[in-house]
Amino acid sequence: MLPALGFTGTLRFVWRQLTSMRTALFLLLLLAVAAVPGSLFPQRPANPAVVTQYIEENPVTGPWLDRFQLFDVYSSVWFSAIYLLLFISLVGCVIPRTAQHAKAIRSKPPRTPRRLSRLPHYGAMAIPADNGIPAQQAAADAAAVLKRRGYRVDMRDADGPSFPSVGAERGFIKEVGNLLFHIALIGVLISFAVSGLFGYRGQKILVEGGTFINNLVSYDSFDPGTNFSKGTLDPFSIQLNDFDVTFERETQANYGQPIDFTAKVTTKTTPEAEPVKQVLEVNDPLSFNGTNVYLVGNGYAPVVTVRDGEGNIALSEPVVARVNDAAYTSTIVIKAPDAQPSQLSFVGLLLPTAMKAANGQTVAGDPDPLNPQLLLDSYSGDLGLDEGVPTSVYTLDTSELTQLNGRKLDTGGIVLQANETYELPDGKGSITFEGLKRYIGVDITYDPGKYGALIFSSLAVLGLMTTLFVGRRRVWVRAGTHEDGRTMVEYGFLARGEDYRLEGEEKTLRTLLEKKWLAENNPKDK
Repeated sequence: MLPALGFTGTLRFVWRQLTSMRTALFLLLLLAVAAVPGSLFPQRPANPAVVTQYIEENPVTGPWLDRFQLFDVYSSVWFSAIYLLLFISLVGCVIPRTAQHAKAIRSKPPRTPRRLSRLPHYGAMAIPADNGIPAQQAAADAAAVLKRRGYRVDMRDADGPSFPSVGAERGFIKEVGNLLFHIALIGVLISFAVSGLFGYRGQKILVEGGTFINNLVSYDSFDPGTNFSKGTLDPFSIQLNDFDVTFERETQANYGQPIDFTAKVTTKTTPEAEPVKQVLEVNDPLSFNGTNVYLVGNGYAPVVTVRDGEGNIALSEPVVARVNDAAYTSTIVIKAPDAQPSQLSFVGLLLPTAMKAANGQTVAGDPDPLNPQLLLDSYSGDLGLDEGVPTSVYTLDTSELTQLNGRKLDTGGIVLQANETYELPDGKGSITFEGLKRYIGVDITYDPGKYGALIFSSLAVLGLMTTLFVGRRRVWVRAGTHEDGRTMVEYGFLARGEDYRLEGEEKTLRTLLEKKWLAENNPKDK
């Protein structure tokens, strides 16, 4: 029958289990596994519209996945619990091990075993009496050789008449590397926590000629950290002057593939600062006091003018089209909520270079705007924008709208070339395709823990390499005088753990000792 641990004993047992290295490794593996759903399911902080669409398309499984927070993996209760337990386990494991190692460094090497021949690597030597090397000198010589080999040496019975010995040890850096690895993991966890608490990430679509000012209302989407404060937003601005895309035109196999993207921008670090001309490219972000701006996408924004049934301009601006394929076939949604007497909307495709396919359909034949064309269906009716319910600018709910134009209607679909106008049926108004501009998608991130994560991850790699390539070894050498006057020397090696290089170390030590005692002091060589 097992004895009762009691409340205190139970807590001590749980603490020891939590702070064991085995538990820390298990939690580290569990954290990696727990992060997998974040790449399998859309995440609400990155794209809430996609999450909403996923739940609508999966009415059975979607709500259950949401209940288990699989759309908010990295801020979920269960992921945070694993993260916190791993942090506690590492801290509770590292602190006592650091104290123990500090004590081991200050202590002397272990006493010399009585029977060195029982050690896995053992050897013996005999120094002729004519060489004139007594036992005490042999022990001192061995200590000097071991010290030059980087061992921490301790002489035993150096002044006594009987068997003097040497205890030596090296490889303490191996445990230092092990501790450094685990301390660095704690640092990485803290760095990620700092980023999650105080950092932020946002996205913005910027059309040629447009300006982005770093404040909350300017973002298209924004994902703040838990303790984010709008005071951390650096007051910079970016104006997109021009955007150039270079496509492959030399080889038929890769014809039309993008080669280079270059955004020419004007930036200001503060509203009062002087404007600076800069270039934004893929993998070459702009930096503003720790806030980085990355170029992550691009496309076309047709400039359209919508007039309502009363002849007034209801909309006149570039409208962003979402790219669908390599030929830049793009989906476009145009909403004119200010149109009177009824609101107007359009949905369709933008073809940068419209051409007829073999089946007679109009398709995009090239990503460059050689023959831009808009193919639209038109609708009238309440868009639901006045009800305060957020809706995506890239989708249009036509269930409550009246269709005016469409390929399946007698009126047919709207086909617009650049600088053309189409009059809507029943005097509802008109739409004009004024021209075409380019846009870029930028990702704006403030990650205060990234440098800490870089430093600590580098230290973790350094600590791991040290642990793998440095061996913890102990060696003892004992000398004594035989009855015939010879000095007898025996030595033994012991490694902490597996060390395949220990045999080579034994051979090296024997060679050095033979060179010192049997070669340099051999009377026949003098």
